[in-house]
Order: sequence, then structure tokens, then C-alpha cells
Amino acid sequence: MTEGTTSAGVQHGSVYSERLGVALVFGSAFFWSFGGAIARFLHIDDNWTIVFWRCLFAGLFLIAFMLVRDGPAGTVKLFRDMGWPGITVGLCFTIAATCFIIAISHTTIANVLLLGAGVPLFAALITWICFRQRVSLFTWCAIALVIVGVAVMVSGSFTGAVSPIGDALALLTAFVFALATVITRRYPHVRMTPATCFGCLAASAFAATQASSLTVTNGELGLLFIFGAFNLGLGMMLFAMGARLIPSALAALLGTAETMLGPVWVAIIHGEIPALRTVVGGLLILAALLGYLTAEFHRQAKLKG
Repeated sequence: MTEGTTSAGVQHGSVYSERLGVALVFGSAFFWSFGGAIARFLHIDDNWTIVFWRCLFAGLFLIAFMLVRDGPAGTVKLFRDMGWPGITVGLCFTIAATCFIIAISHTTIANVLLLGAGVPLFAALITWICFRQRVSLFTWCAIALVIVGVAVMVSGSFTGAVSPIGDALALLTAFVFALATVITRRYPHVRMTPATCFGCLAASAFAATQASSLTVTNGELGLLFIFGAFNLGLGMMLFAMGARLIPSALAALLGTAETMLGPVWVAIIHGEIPALRTVVGGLLILAALLGYLTAEFHRQAKLKG
């Protein structure tokens, strides 16, 4: 009787943890999806000024979160234990956070988000190139479909509809995120919260050296606080808490909510309608991604079972 009760309790706890993880990761994607809509409200000429304030507020939010959760000594230990893998992941985030802001000033929000949707497949490609890890035929087909989708989307850059700079920076953002994913898989001890916090503060410090001015109005400062602390910082906090409770493929699958919702908010709030090339190319990327992640989720479930 005791044994059966204990087993049921463990199973119930496992189911509860997984449901909590799903809710937290979906919540992170939901908060992240408003990034483009918030950015379009900002009318600051210098992108480096936006990077500075957004990343500063996000970094401070994450420090506050770690101080509450782990205490001062625990927070210091988290940063000290990052090592070079954590620093590298942080620097990847520095590049990604910076490129995102500059990219959306040169291309559409939909282009940036949909080009970034291929991160898990780019990660599989990087793993094959760097570590010769076996890639299944299905994954190769999904990667090929992503490449076709990217080609369709960026073809708009050569018609003058959007700047190739924006699409190039969006692809760079996806690449460094994929690289960070590969590193965290190879070094599972790397904690995402201190690494991304370091990346935010590094991006803010670098932007301070590049910005023509850091002065903004009170209204702009309020928007930048929301953009940094809640859109970026809170989203990262929820993801860091939830991703540890569910399989990585399921976390990536839930993350597609950002890709799908982001362009919708921008279209509704700002009337920024994606071009036909963006829709077609984005659908190809999403189809490849959803197929790959569904297959990966079933594979992980079989291994777990």
C-alpha cells in the first residue's frame, strides 16, 4: 500500500512538473512575442541607445531574480561556475540581442522572427559540422526545406522591399542562438540565467561605447523598461525555470509560439503586414521545424519510456 502510494505520488509530481514546465515555457514565448510590437513604438534614432537600455534593464531584472532565488552567495557562485562555456553562451546572447534590434530597423518583424525559427535545425547542422554527430535523413530533409524557406524570404531583399542588412542580421541572430544551443547541450552544467545575464550586461556595456547619446524621454524610458525587464528579462526567467522540467524538443516546439504570435501582434497593432514571400518562406520553415521537433519529441519520449 505504501509502495503504491509512493509510486502514485512520484508520478503525480512528475506530471505536475511537466505541466508547470509547459506553462512556463509557453509563457516565456508569449512574453517574447511582444518584442517586435514594443520596438515599433520606440522612435529613437540611434539603435545603440535602445540596445543599451533594453539589455541593461534585462540584466538587472535577471540579477534581481537570482538574488531572490539563490541569495547573494548563490548568485556569485552561479557566475563563478559558468566557465568558458557559460561566457561563450553569454557572448552569443550579446550578439543576438544586439543584432535583433538593428535587424528590425532594416526589415520586417516577421522576417526576423521567421528566419530565427530555424534555430534547432541550424543547431543540428552545426553539431554535424563540428562534432560529426549523426544526422538522420529526415533531419537533412528538414534542413533542406529550411534553406529553401530562407532563400524565398531573403529574395525580397534583392527587390528593394526590405534591406539585405536586416535579413543578414536576422540570420546571424539565428546562427548564434543555434551555437549557444549546441554549447549548452555539450556542457549541460551551464546555467542559462547567469549566462544570459552576463550577455545582456556585456551588450549594454558595448552599446554604451557606440551610442551617440544615452538620453531618452521619460516615456521612452518606460517603454525601454518594459522592453528589457518584462519582454526580455521575464521571458528569459520563465524559460530558464520551465526548460529544465520538460524535454528540449518540447521546449523548442512551445517556443514556436513566439514565431507565430509575434508577426500577428505587429500586424494588429501597427498594421505591418508580411509580404507574400515572407509568408511562403516562413510557412516552409515552420513546416520543417514542426516536423523535426515532433519527430524528436517522439524519439525522446521513446528513450524515456
